[in-house]
Amino acid sequence: MRVSNITLLGLVSTAAMALVAIPASAGTSPTSAQSSVEASGPRQIVSLASGWRFRFGGDAAGVTNPAFDDSSWERIDLPHTWNRMGEYQLTRSPQSNLEQGIGWYRLAVTAPSRAKGQRQLIQFDGVGAIAEIWVNGERVGGHAGAFSTFRFDITDQLRAGASNLIVVKADNSKPAPGSSTADVIPLGGDFFVHGGLYRGVSLITVDAAQFDTLDHGGPGLYISTPQVTDAAASVALLARLRNAGPGRRKLTVKTQILDADGAVVARDSAPAALTANGTLELRRSLTIAQPQLWQGRENPYLYKVVSELVERGRVVDRVEQPLGVRTFAFDPDKGFILNGKPTRLHGASRHQDRQGKGWALTPEDHAQDMAIMAEMGVNTVRHAHYQHAQEWSRLADETGMVVKAELPFVHQSAFGDAPPSPALIANARQQLLELIRQNYNHPSIMIWSVGNEIDIGAAIDALRKGAKGPPAQSRDMLIELNALAQAEDPSRPTAYADCCEATGSPLSLPGAQVLNDVTDMVGLNRYFGWYYGKPGDAATALAALHAKYPGRAVALTEYGAGGALTQHTDNPLGGPVNANGRPHPEAFQAWVHEETWKVLKKQEYLSATWIWNMFDFASNSREEGEAIDLNDKGLVSYDRTVRKDAFYFYKASWSKEPVLHLTGRRYVDRAYPVMDVRAYSNAATASLTVNGRDAGTVACPDHICVWPGVALKTGDNAVTATASAGGEPLSDTVSWKAPDAAAGLHIRVGSLTGLTTADGARFGSDTFFTGGTVPELRMGARGKVAENNVVGTSDPELYASYREGSFSYALPLPNGRWFVTLHMFEPDAAKAPNRRFNVAANGRTMLPKFNPAQAAGGVLKAVKRTFPVRVSDGKLTLQFTAADGDALVSAISISPDIGNTPR
Repeated sequence: MRVSNITLLGLVSTAAMALVAIPASAGTSPTSAQSSVEASGPRQIVSLASGWRFRFGGDAAGVTNPAFDDSSWERIDLPHTWNRMGEYQLTRSPQSNLEQGIGWYRLAVTAPSRAKGQRQLIQFDGVGAIAEIWVNGERVGGHAGAFSTFRFDITDQLRAGASNLIVVKADNSKPAPGSSTADVIPLGGDFFVHGGLYRGVSLITVDAAQFDTLDHGGPGLYISTPQVTDAAASVALLARLRNAGPGRRKLTVKTQILDADGAVVARDSAPAALTANGTLELRRSLTIAQPQLWQGRENPYLYKVVSELVERGRVVDRVEQPLGVRTFAFDPDKGFILNGKPTRLHGASRHQDRQGKGWALTPEDHAQDMAIMAEMGVNTVRHAHYQHAQEWSRLADETGMVVKAELPFVHQSAFGDAPPSPALIANARQQLLELIRQNYNHPSIMIWSVGNEIDIGAAIDALRKGAKGPPAQSRDMLIELNALAQAEDPSRPTAYADCCEATGSPLSLPGAQVLNDVTDMVGLNRYFGWYYGKPGDAATALAALHAKYPGRAVALTEYGAGGALTQHTDNPLGGPVNANGRPHPEAFQAWVHEETWKVLKKQEYLSATWIWNMFDFASNSREEGEAIDLNDKGLVSYDRTVRKDAFYFYKASWSKEPVLHLTGRRYVDRAYPVMDVRAYSNAATASLTVNGRDAGTVACPDHICVWPGVALKTGDNAVTATASAGGEPLSDTVSWKAPDAAAGLHIRVGSLTGLTTADGARFGSDTFFTGGTVPELRMGARGKVAENNVVGTSDPELYASYREGSFSYALPLPNGRWFVTLHMFEPDAAKAPNRRFNVAANGRTMLPKFNPAQAAGGVLKAVKRTFPVRVSDGKLTLQFTAADGDALVSAISISPDIGNTPR
C-alpha cells in the first residue's frame, strides 16, 4: 500500500487577475494584437488572445518573414482550433473539419517595455500537437506534445516597447511511420487530437532572478506536507530558482501561508545566492498549527502560499499557490482513505472537447462541466487521457474532486512490429515530467496514470491478421515511465489502465505481455454488458484480478455503454446491442449502468470507479448510435444540453439533492399501449398517475422505481410521478403517445429496436417474453450489421433476428377474437432436417411439430403461419416449446378478427 501524507498546491495563473488593455502598433500584419495585461506584482503577464491571423496548410515559403502579407488570412481570437467534428446525424455535414496537418498563425504585437535585468518569455498553454515558434523571423524553439504548457525565453528576439511579429506553426498530422508526429505520444486512441492554439498564449516579463519559469512549464515552487496531525502540519517547500543574468545575485526567499480568510498562519525567510546564469534548489520547512483539512467534496478547504524573491528590500518575483492539507491512501482491501476516513470514490472520466468548439474551451465551459459533474454527485474525476487545462484542475481543487491525472501514452507504443523508438520514449518522458511539474501542486490530483490500453492497437492489428500478429512490446517503456513518475513524485501512486486481461474478449490474446504488475495501482477498463458478457460479470472478474495482484489497490477505470437520444427500445433485454455500430438505445445504456452499479457498490476493495464517459466526445473512428465521429457513451450530450437517463440514475444514487426522474421521456411515440414505467429516485417510495388516474405506489430499491404493465390510452398520455425525499415534495411528468390497443400488437422478435414494414405495419422491439435466447448479430464491415439473407419476403429485415429455445410471450390484449401470425425461417442447414417444435396459444396447441424449413421449402426462406385465438382475460399467452429441436420465431403479429386479412 502506498500512503501519502503529501499536501499539494493548485497552480494559479497570475493572468487570472484584472486585465488592462495594451495598445498595439501596426506591424507587418494589417491587424495588430489587442492584448491585455496583468501587472499586479513583479511579474507582468500579457494575454495574447486576439488579433491573430490563421491559415491552414498551403505553401510555407516566406510565412515566417515579417514582410509576408497575411491580409487574406482568416482573423481569429484564441482559444482556436481548425477542427470541428462530432454530430448527431448519420453523415458528416459541411461544418465538419477533420483536417490534420499544419496550421499557421501570425500575430503582430507591441511588446511591453522591460527594465534592465528583466527577461521576457512567451508561454503557450497548449498547442495541438507539435509547435514551432518564430519571433521577428528568428526561430526560437519547438515543442512536441499537445497538452502541456511550455515557455521560451525570447528576450534576445523581442523588441521591447516596439512592434513584433510572432509566427506559430501548429501540426496535428496523423501519426504514421515517417510522419512529423511518428515519435510523439499519443500514436492513436479513441479520441481526436485537435490542431491549433486551443489554449491561451501570453507574454511574461520577469526579473532575471526568478522562480524558474523554464522548469518544464511548472511554477518553480513545489510544496508538500510530509507530516499531518490534528495539532500541526509540516509544510515542505522546494523552490527552484533561476538567474538568467550575467551577475551573481544575493536574494532572500520569503514565504507566507495564509488561511482562507487571509490571516497569516506560517512564515519563513531564507537566503538564496544565485550564480551568474545559474540555478538553485532551495528547501525549507514551515508548520501550520491545527490545520484545517482538504476533505474532498465535504470541505475542500484551501490555504494560500505566497513566496517572494527579495533583493535589498525589493520584491523581484512572486509566486502564489493554493494549499490543501490532506493525507490519503489507496488500500488494496479497504479502498480509498482520505484523512483517515474511508471514502468511496465514484465518478466519471472527462474529455476536453465539446460540440462546435472542439478543444477550444473557455473558462465558462470548464466551469459548466464541473458544475454538471458535481450535480450528479461525482466525487472523483479521471482526466482522459492527457493533461487537462489548469482552469479545470483548479476547479477540481475548489470543488473537492479527487483526480486521476494521465499521461497520453495511449493505444500503442509503435507502428507494426517495431518496438518503441528511443525518440518516442524520450517524448513520453518529457510529457510525463511536464505533467507532474505543472500539476504537482493541485491538492485534487492523487494518482499519476502512466498509460492507458497501450497494447490494444497491437491486439487489433493481430486480430486483423488472424491472431497471428506479434504481441505489443510496450512493457519496458511502461516500466521506465513508471519509475520516472515514482522518482519525480513519490507521494502519489502510479496507475495503468488495462483493457483486456482475462476479459474473454477477442482482444485478450494469448502471449500478450503482462502489464498490470508494473504500477502501484491496477486500473481496469471493463465493459461487461456492452462489448462482452453481462453487467453482473464485473464482480467475479474484478475479484479474480484483485486476488491475482495482491498488495495493489484496484480501481475500475472505465465502464459504461453507448446511449443515443433518439434511439429507443421497449425492453433492453430484447436482443443484443451493436456496440460498435447502430443503434444504441438510451434505455439500454441506462440498464447497463443500473446493473453494473448494483454489483460495483458492493465491492469494498475497489479504490475508485470511473464511468466512461461524462460527456459524449469526438472520435473520428466512430459511426455509432445516432451520430458520426462521436463516442456516445457520455451521460450528457456533446453540447451539454441534455442529461441522459443514466445521468439521473447516478444522481439519485450519489447526490444528496432530492431526485425523481421518469425515464424514457424522449421515447414519445410508443410502439405498445402497455409498458413498464420506470423512475429514478432517492425517495423510499414513489407514486404514479396516468391521465390523472392512480397507478399505484411502489418501493424504489437501488433508487429504481418500477410500475409494471401500465396501460396507456390511445393518443396522448400525461404520466406523473410524485415522491418525497428529505422532506421535499418531488414531481416529474412526461407525455407519451400510445397506439390503439384494439389494433393489436406487432413484435420484432430478438431485436432491441422496431421497424415499419413495406405495408406500413409498425413492429416494436422484442418484449413481453420469458426465456429463450437471441443469437449474436451477424456483423459486416465497420460495425455494420450484415444485410439479412432471408428470401421469400418483401421485409427481409423482419427476419434479421429471432428468439430460440423454449420460451413464451404474455401479450396484453383487449378481450375478443384475434389472428396470430408467426414469422419464421430456418437459419441453420445442419439443424433443418430435425428441427421440430410446438406452438400453443393459451394452452391449446396451434402448430404441432412444426418444421420451418419443410414449410418454407428450404433454409433461409421466410414462412408465415396464421391461426385464430380468443382472449377472455386481457392476456394472450403464446408458448414455444422445443421438441426435436429448438423453437424459434422472428416476428409476431396480432391483428383483430374483424373480417380483414390478417398480417
